[in-house]
Amino acid sequence: MTQTLANTDTAAEAKSPTYERTPTELMPALGDCALLLDIDGTLLDMAPTPREVWVPPELATALGRLLQLTNGALALVSGRSINDIDLIFAPMQFPAVGGHGAEMRLTPDNESVASHAPPLDKELKRRLAAIAKLSPGILLEDKGYSLALHYRLAPHAEKAIYDAVSAIRADLPNAPIEVLPGKFVCEIKHAGFTKATGVIELMTHAPFTGRRPVFLGDDVTDESVFAIMPGMKGLAFSVGRHALGVDGHFSDPDEVRAWLVKLVAGVKS
Repeated sequence: MTQTLANTDTAAEAKSPTYERTPTELMPALGDCALLLDIDGTLLDMAPTPREVWVPPELATALGRLLQLTNGALALVSGRSINDIDLIFAPMQFPAVGGHGAEMRLTPDNESVASHAPPLDKELKRRLAAIAKLSPGILLEDKGYSLALHYRLAPHAEKAIYDAVSAIRADLPNAPIEVLPGKFVCEIKHAGFTKATGVIELMTHAPFTGRRPVFLGDDVTDESVFAIMPGMKGLAFSVGRHALGVDGHFSDPDEVRAWLVKLVAGVKS
């Protein structure tokens, strides 16, 4: 693990791709598609801490209506746990792939959440958690199956965090873990599951099966889903950066939210 993996998009970002058609022009009918939406940096603006994000009322309304218009084939696909997703969007609940594919819920009213990942080893988590002591402002988030170190409030600590994680991995070369660099976050999780594996499984279940997936994401962790969309005859749109291999691009979450409102209204331009 090197610093080049930390919070960098250059390896998977196109310079200035030109898209021949807009997302609205490319969109299939809502009755034929499955809307798969990342949350942080895609639907919601980034905040100083994960708990400080805000859901605009018009977004909540649009998502609820789109859930109806797709006959339930709308899912939030996030690195957050499903419990955390529910807290953010409360009182509304949505189908979801949580924890980078570690959890799944197929319907909003389904109380059970399928888990696809074992918890991280306690000793490993203890060692990783100690990294938060490197600097004030590093926030520790324990998801059970993963551990995230948020450093938006301590950007100067980025290199020290990744160096410390690399040292721990060197001590445990056989540990089945994966490091996910994100926007001011370093997350360590069990290997073997990703947002892509979660989406692949989601699409085998009703009401998603047989539909054309449409995925929106902004971060490095969304690239695994971008990569599988062509094989699923789906569409991928990046947010905030021009990622390689996608079908279109949104400048920021505000533009995504406006687009979703237009989808509800049936606007074609």
